Amino acid sequence: MKLSALRLHVHRLERAADFYGTRLGLPLRVDGRRQGWCVFDLGGGVDLVVEAVAPDADEDEQALVGRPTGVSFAVDDIQAAQQALAARGVPFASAPERQAWGGWTTSFEDPDGNALQLVQHPSA
Repeated sequence: MKLSALRLHVHRLERAADFYGTRLGLPLRVDGRRQGWCVFDLGGGVDLVVEAVAPDADEDEQALVGRPTGVSFAVDDIQAAQQALAARGVPFASAPERQAWGGWTTSFEDPDGNALQLVQHPSA
């Protein structure tokens, strides 16, 4: 089995497309904004599917927006990556922190409050 895609839900698709494409620098693979979604290429055959939740959607669907995602983006230099993304307007909660397992993490949110992380794995 191989991971194919991750899905995130947002309220405002245009704003999310700008965030993931322009601010995070992810390549837009499929532009389905007219249908309420778009697909970004995460590399290695994995996609990030960003889907809009309609304002009149039921409570269960609304609850999909603005929550911890468990999505971490691996970087080689977390300090440099955080500085570069912050310069493009990505809001970080704190400076990178060393973890008990030897790596580093730092968290940020997309404009709809979906929580994401950068991770730098320990050197081999």
